[in-house]
Amino acid sequence: MSVPNSSGMDPDGYILSISQDPIQPEFQPLLEDVRASLSQEDLGLDGVYLYGSVARADATPGISDLDLTLVLREPPTAPRLARLEEIRRALEQRHSEVIKVDFDIGSRGNVLAPENLHRWGFWLKHHCRCLWGNDLSLHFERFRPSRDIAVALNADVEQVLAGYLTRIAQTDAEQDRLRLQREASRKIVRATHVLRSEDATTWPQTLEEHVALFVRRYPTMITQVAFFLFEARNPQAQVDNFTTRLQGFMEWMAAQAPKG
Repeated sequence: MSVPNSSGMDPDGYILSISQDPIQPEFQPLLEDVRASLSQEDLGLDGVYLYGSVARADATPGISDLDLTLVLREPPTAPRLARLEEIRRALEQRHSEVIKVDFDIGSRGNVLAPENLHRWGFWLKHHCRCLWGNDLSLHFERFRPSRDIAVALNADVEQVLAGYLTRIAQTDAEQDRLRLQREASRKIVRATHVLRSEDATTWPQTLEEHVALFVRRYPTMITQVAFFLFEARNPQAQVDNFTTRLQGFMEWMAAQAPKG
């Protein structure tokens, strides 16, 4: 049996899968409500997966998010997406033990498509635990670290961050703006992993590990990335400061990305 180490990998060089420790009792009522809410009607669900801090059993009540991946049997229709959004919002309003409920939605065909191996295959195998339904992670072998995986996981980063900048500029409510800054900061910190060197021997799990690995390669950028780590934990920057820093860091990252 392989003994885990602190590098995010086991001694055989495979990326560690998420813990299967029991879910913290503080979040059990929420997960029971999730199951009841998603099973009260036919939503076309193939499987429901938990990821993030609740899945790792290291979440903090009142501070952490609830992160769920929903895999549907068929590509989602607009009415079905709208209904899932209604359910997500209702769960968020009923449960103060998390500050946000997230649904990442895909379809079975997309998950199992060979071209999505490094994105969906890796995601389900190493970041998710199946709550109920078909566990598609069983279709995949364990993965070794590679830049291809990092790029696949962050293929949407420019689009997502541009969306956050638009929403931040349009919101008048400070609480909503700070929440968006927190989410955007988490995204950009994780996206720094696309700049990992091909011969990197570790795989980050937490935001702090992402920052440490990034700074090891780009030590002169420690102040810039530390700003986003702070905002990911305790957002408080003024809107102009945040958007200027985010746009600048996005441009810098784009300039560093390997060409071709």
